[in-house]
Amino acid sequence: MNDNALLNEYCGCALSYALEGQGKPVVFIQGVGVHGRGWTPQVEALRHGFHCLSFDNRGMGASQPVGAAISVEQMAQDTFWLMTRAGWDSAHVVAHSLGGPVALEMALTHPHRVRSLALLCTVARGRDATRLTRRMLWLGLRSRFGSRRSRRRAFLQIVMPSAALAGVNTDALAAELEPLFGHDLADQPPVAMKQLSALRAFDATRRLPALGSMPTLVVSGAHDPIAPPQFGRALAAGISGARYIELADASHGLTIQHAATINKLLQEHLLWAENRRE
Repeated sequence: MNDNALLNEYCGCALSYALEGQGKPVVFIQGVGVHGRGWTPQVEALRHGFHCLSFDNRGMGASQPVGAAISVEQMAQDTFWLMTRAGWDSAHVVAHSLGGPVALEMALTHPHRVRSLALLCTVARGRDATRLTRRMLWLGLRSRFGSRRSRRRAFLQIVMPSAALAGVNTDALAAELEPLFGHDLADQPPVAMKQLSALRAFDATRRLPALGSMPTLVVSGAHDPIAPPQFGRALAAGISGARYIELADASHGLTIQHAATINKLLQEHLLWAENRRE
């Protein structure tokens, strides 16, 4: 991510972003506790054919201070503002986790500015992703308490399926992933709880039919403890014509673990959506 692209303050927060590549515009929206560099595997693959905008959500990375109260609606406005600063009237929107509700809000409020949606590991109703299941309670506690090493391992169990971690040096893997998440996996950025509150308050389930004409791709990981497949299927079912893909050996971190597969799906989706516009 090109950190020299730091904008003037917007609603009390200076939003940091990067523009890479050339072609049709694509904006990438991250989830809870992850900065814009988390999209590096996707941007590196797509920048040869698309103009890619990635950014740190307010309160994350270089987008400081947090400024206005965080809400999904505010994050949608942040994204539109970045698009305007980039000179884009519209863009394809690729979103992960919390980014999914932000993308939905964008498409529902200003559909003419959204060319297509790619919704990864996400939900239409925030309560579905923030509910305290037994598994998430156990993993959540372990990721916040105990030694730094054990917290990193618990975090990895949230974003990777068990099979992918079998026989793996988890210390080395955590160190390898740290630049993508923007922080030591033993820590949670201070803004994470505010982001979770914003996610919990969002519900677009009744409004989904309005997106029936929007080219939409929904992808879930079979082992995702945050946004399990049943919620991805419900999201896709609510948008007429949406394409649903489920990766059998993936969890919440499928954009990293299965980057090549995700990149291929995104490229196919973006090209298909552009062809529909012509």
